[in-house]
Amino acid sequence: MDSTTETTPVSFDNFDLVEPLRAAIRKIGFEYCTPIQAQSLVHTLAGHDVTGKAQTGTGKTAAFLITIINDLLSNPIEEERYIAEPRALIVAPTRELAIQIASDADLLTHGCGMHVVTLVGGEDYQKQNRALDAKPVDIVVATPGRLLDFVQNSNLHLGAVEVLVLDEADRMLDMGFIPQVRAVVSRTPKKECRQTLLFSATFTPAIVELAQRWAVDPIMVEIEPEQVAAEAVDQIVYLVTTADKYNLLFNLIAEPKAERVMVFSNRRDQVRKLADNLYRNGVDCGMLSGEIAQNQRVRTLDAFKTGKIKVLVATDVAGRGLHIDDVTHVINYTLPEEAEDYVHRIGRTGRAGAIGTSISFACEEDSFLLPDIEEKLGAKLNCIHPDEALLERAPPFERDSKFKAKDGNRTAGKPRPGGRRPSRPR
Repeated sequence: MDSTTETTPVSFDNFDLVEPLRAAIRKIGFEYCTPIQAQSLVHTLAGHDVTGKAQTGTGKTAAFLITIINDLLSNPIEEERYIAEPRALIVAPTRELAIQIASDADLLTHGCGMHVVTLVGGEDYQKQNRALDAKPVDIVVATPGRLLDFVQNSNLHLGAVEVLVLDEADRMLDMGFIPQVRAVVSRTPKKECRQTLLFSATFTPAIVELAQRWAVDPIMVEIEPEQVAAEAVDQIVYLVTTADKYNLLFNLIAEPKAERVMVFSNRRDQVRKLADNLYRNGVDCGMLSGEIAQNQRVRTLDAFKTGKIKVLVATDVAGRGLHIDDVTHVINYTLPEEAEDYVHRIGRTGRAGAIGTSISFACEEDSFLLPDIEEKLGAKLNCIHPDEALLERAPPFERDSKFKAKDGNRTAGKPRPGGRRPSRPR
């Protein structure tokens, strides 16, 4: 198994990449590899199967995309190609991650003449089908359910897949997608006739078993994610009563240094209420959770990325796979029940060499979750009481509700203290 022992920067020029791809990498501004890129590319570019342990934000997306693009460009198909027969298939657990991977693929295939198609649920099936039928497709990026729909309807044929990527395999396992993934993998060429790259934030026995089943003698490349996140993020835990949490949140967001803020809460109803209260307090914000329609999610993310809104309130559906530059603060309004989700949440800031700030609220209802998080991080968290100024009462609401509850009722009333004990994250 390879691990992160090297600290000497590795240039992309060290690898024998074809020129259109090399030019695209230069255009993006990539110069030196991240550890996962340096350690995986040496094997993947040589055609080996790899199982990589790395969380989002470590550069693994570029690692497998560079491998795919270089392979397809180095081995052009001379004979006539069929419609809806991709040469590479990337499977990701969430729509957001799949869309982000496809966006990165568009950047890295600039000038390469490749056709990339995204197949995700919650968007127009026929529109996606037309994209497949427009011209021969090189790379398909898809979520398991929508992918299986296309395969079972005979609108997508996987018999010509040369490179298969399974991203965030642990998340797909947690979300119950492995049966769909198995059905999809069974439609691709035998593992001896394709290259398989599997990435996961954890190497559980179940993930190792999947890697052995779907890949040929995979080389394991391991990057320790907690250290990557901890070094780049200033982490603070505020010990606060439930009654004071909203006031603390509002005052933190109002600070000048809080330029682009992601607020995480465990439940959809909590997210909706927080977003509505912040909006009524004059904060330009958006919300992201599993109940939001895909087209609205895309618009909200675009508004956040471009700075049209300052705050994004989200469940853990947004905790993984989003590449958003310049997030200055991540605020955990409620602590996640799984320590792994804490690492993924704070990984939304402190990216690309910047130092980010993570602030977590620990109240009487969820402070018992701290020891597991500290064990995951391998370090004690800085737990302090907030200054009195940060607990000053938020001002009266100045705007009408914007985020209606799902039953059509508006979120009403001033922020109220208390609430039910958090259920499992959704």
